[in-house]
Amino acid sequence: MRQLLLFASVILVGLLFISRLFYLQVYTSNEHNLFDDNAIRKVYDYPKRGFVYDRNGKLLVDNQPSYDVMVIPREVKPLDTLEFCALLKIDKEKFIKTYKKAYHYSPRLPSVFVSHLSKEDYAVLQEKMRKFEGFYIQKRSLRHYQTTIGANVLGSISEVNNTIIEKEPYYKMGDLIGTEGVETSYEKVLRGVKGIKFIQKDRFNRDIAPYKDGEFDTIPVPGKDITITIDAELQAYGELLMQNKRGGIIAIEPSSGEILTMVTAPSYNPNLLVGRNRSANYSKMHYDTVAKPLFNRALKAQYPPGSPFKVLNALIGLQENIVSTHDKFSCRMGYYLGSRKLTGCHDHFSPVNMNQGIAQSCNAYFANVYRRIVEKYDTAAEGLNVWSNHVKSFGLGDYLGYDLKIGSPGRVPDGNFYDKWYGKGRWASTYNISNAIGQGEVEATPIQLANMVAAIGNRGYFYTPHIIKKIEDDTIPKKFTTRKYTSIDKANFEPVIQGMFDVYNDGTATYLKVPDIDICGKTGTAENFMKIDGVTTQLTDHSIFVAFAPKDDPKIALAVFVENGYWGSRFAGKIASLIIEKYIKGHITRTDLERWILSHSLEDEYAKPYSGEAFKINGQTSLQVLDGPDYNKLIEQLNELNNG
Repeated sequence: MRQLLLFASVILVGLLFISRLFYLQVYTSNEHNLFDDNAIRKVYDYPKRGFVYDRNGKLLVDNQPSYDVMVIPREVKPLDTLEFCALLKIDKEKFIKTYKKAYHYSPRLPSVFVSHLSKEDYAVLQEKMRKFEGFYIQKRSLRHYQTTIGANVLGSISEVNNTIIEKEPYYKMGDLIGTEGVETSYEKVLRGVKGIKFIQKDRFNRDIAPYKDGEFDTIPVPGKDITITIDAELQAYGELLMQNKRGGIIAIEPSSGEILTMVTAPSYNPNLLVGRNRSANYSKMHYDTVAKPLFNRALKAQYPPGSPFKVLNALIGLQENIVSTHDKFSCRMGYYLGSRKLTGCHDHFSPVNMNQGIAQSCNAYFANVYRRIVEKYDTAAEGLNVWSNHVKSFGLGDYLGYDLKIGSPGRVPDGNFYDKWYGKGRWASTYNISNAIGQGEVEATPIQLANMVAAIGNRGYFYTPHIIKKIEDDTIPKKFTTRKYTSIDKANFEPVIQGMFDVYNDGTATYLKVPDIDICGKTGTAENFMKIDGVTTQLTDHSIFVAFAPKDDPKIALAVFVENGYWGSRFAGKIASLIIEKYIKGHITRTDLERWILSHSLEDEYAKPYSGEAFKINGQTSLQVLDGPDYNKLIEQLNELNNG
């Protein structure tokens, strides 16, 4: 029995040794375990990041060489710290802090010690790197922006953090990743795939040769170039028009859903977020909580849509058969319930039919239409649900599904919304009559309104707005080439479109007409409130305008929001007409509108909540008119743009 036990023990030990040897010689020779072998140094070879072009083939973003000083903390030997700091242009405190951070990340894995060395600093440091064991220089590429516009569109790249590394093991400390804009939306397309080299080290930690003659080495796969839908010239022009103003412009090609321009104001030069000053520049803009240059108003700002929303109520009224194009409603400078005035209105002739109601932007007309829609059904909640579903079919109250990773959903209330607010069955259409004119609880982003007007121009369908036009050796996602239909029949669009056309012919935008272009538009003025010292205060109204052109075969649809811009035609309408003419004609004939926009600033309006100066509602305040050096600078920029 003892002999049998001894024999079994010998066999068991032998099997254990054989299993261990098999594991070490077979399984640990694969690529994965090379990363855990301290006798092998891993050197990453970073690929070329893909270039970015505009829709006309203009190069917007390419690459420039950059050099990072890397550190492997456990391999660092005593060194002349002062000399090293002088070469890196940092102080001793920075050296100690960065070293501790790197050691905390991993004593044996490399991490960035100092990033973005210039060519000159690299040349000086390279000759002396042998003196500083544990440190080495790694070459990579940074973004080089061939333009000063479109920062919110293009985005930037920055160093990954621990959260990203834990979520996506592809990235290592010191790697760069796209942040914001197309850089983050198409990160996996643009970044390519890193290559890697495994270097065998001796017992003195010195490099000997490639591990197994480079059998497990890989070469980098370059990132793919992309073409985006933005028209760089139109983008630059839009940003110029929005200087000294806050708000957003979104222009879409209705026949494809391609975003032609996406302006957010104020903006910044994308080159500010490149190189060693990136962190300081980013922090400065991040903590600017007044102007908010990093806040993409075109995608994230939720505004009351104002009067442009009226055209949806006209379409829903026709679809629900509760109003005809000939029905007329009276307006006594507003809409009344008995003797109580529920909404105001500006002075115009009365009564008005649908075409006149749109052209003159009559609040009373659309209050009547809204009430008829909601009150058609047995309960207000049921009626509002029908209304809400129609509105949402145009893409409002949703993120739309575009390919930029930020945004706001807007808000389109339904019956449940008001049931929670007032109690089930305890409210009526008159409780939320402001929805009829794009005020009340309705909110929309500029891109949602641009998509809405594109759907109207298309007579009932739209394509998901998108920023990608072409990917090298690939196709764009099918969802961007698939039509989405609204809940409104095609036949119901023509009278509404005629009304929008008459906005330019004899309505609220008569003096904004552009020669030889049939534009359909809608002015909008939205009330604007802000809490100042805990008190809700009404500020100067927002200026809003939506439009598409030409009328019968639209090439462009857009929405313009100008914060504190008085009324629709004063700022937003002028900008919309100029953008349309610039895109369709390629040049401007309405130079009077251009001069007015460039010479008027709203910075004084934006300073009032902080200066204590009183607001006068309904556009009675005075405007700051630019002259001298400020105006001349804008004209110089305009001339540069026109001269290419």
